[in-house]
Amino acid sequence: MDEPFVIDAVRSPMGRGKPGGALSGVHAVDLLAATVAALLERTGVDPGRIDDVVTGCVSQAGEQSGNVGRMAWLAAGFPEHVPSVTVERKCGSSQQAVHFAAQGILAGAYDLVVVAGVESMSRVPMGSARLGADPYGPSVAARYAPGLVAQGVSAELVAARWKLSREQLDDYAARSHARAAAAADSGGFDREIVPIPLPDGGAVTADESIRRGTTPAKLATLAPAFADDATAARFPEIRWSITAGNSSQITDGASAMLLASGRAAAELGLTPRARFRGFAVCGDDPVEMLTAPIPATRRLLDRAGLTIADVDLYEVNEAFASVPLAWQAAFDADPDRLNVRGGAIALGHPLGASGARVATTLLGALEARGGGLGLQTMCEAGGMANAMLLETV
Repeated sequence: MDEPFVIDAVRSPMGRGKPGGALSGVHAVDLLAATVAALLERTGVDPGRIDDVVTGCVSQAGEQSGNVGRMAWLAAGFPEHVPSVTVERKCGSSQQAVHFAAQGILAGAYDLVVVAGVESMSRVPMGSARLGADPYGPSVAARYAPGLVAQGVSAELVAARWKLSREQLDDYAARSHARAAAAADSGGFDREIVPIPLPDGGAVTADESIRRGTTPAKLATLAPAFADDATAARFPEIRWSITAGNSSQITDGASAMLLASGRAAAELGLTPRARFRGFAVCGDDPVEMLTAPIPATRRLLDRAGLTIADVDLYEVNEAFASVPLAWQAAFDADPDRLNVRGGAIALGHPLGASGARVATTLLGALEARGGGLGLQTMCEAGGMANAMLLETV
């Protein structure tokens, strides 16, 4: 077996995922093409040496329906003989792409792999892939009668189970924006963000999503986003505390990483930034839906022979504030090590791009503190999660 390494990792700026957002004029293929091209230009690797392009994308419909990783590779002008596959594991799609690529190197199937993710939520709205369709079927509907629920309702169930108050959720959300703003203003994101050219000749160079000056008091004025009488009757424990302000933002974005075997890195003179210490995937209750990062993390740490105290930084995707707060409570984790540069509440959650984006941000944060071991986990629709350990070298 040959060890896989992260050679480099980049992401696009985050644009608001609606018409008029900073990246809304850019086709998803071109958004990803620009991100991957910047990655390879930075590393100096010949694109023709890449064995595969493993891309995460959730809404594989419309402009994202043509194996978006393959189309992005061709749009960048890269060699036709390099293939691509597009992976869909909901919000963890590009983290799963990282797992698959690293495992391919471990298996001896790859030497050089581009891992990528993209989601243009302004141009391909969330849910586009299942418009007019029943994604569950009668057997799932019967098993979980009276039915599965929206992710926002699941976030409410998580908040209720862990007794998280509206104040705690809003405090956490305000902290996400403050941490992201501090990282951006100090140059913390400079190494990871690559500019995205616009059709008019301009370029997007910074995140549009961070709301400086966000306070818990301002967030407290927002109405609950998912309240309805039928759900309240089914789940009387819900206190309706999930709002647009303590949820992840709908955004456009792309991310890309170059993974190499130790052999290829030595041959090409590439300096690795990180290695992998472990991977895990796990499922959990699909009604609560967002709790699987907890058993996935336990599985990951058990396999690695580690405890949470051995981990220097942790990234738990901020799909909703209740998710990282429940995870933090479950492990009695240090809040000062959790999502230290903000998360999806401030930076946004471009579904298929988020896994590799989170890994990129985690890597930068680890390096800024002088190195160490990082843990990343993502909740996913259907009650699933990915988890992995990333260590700087």
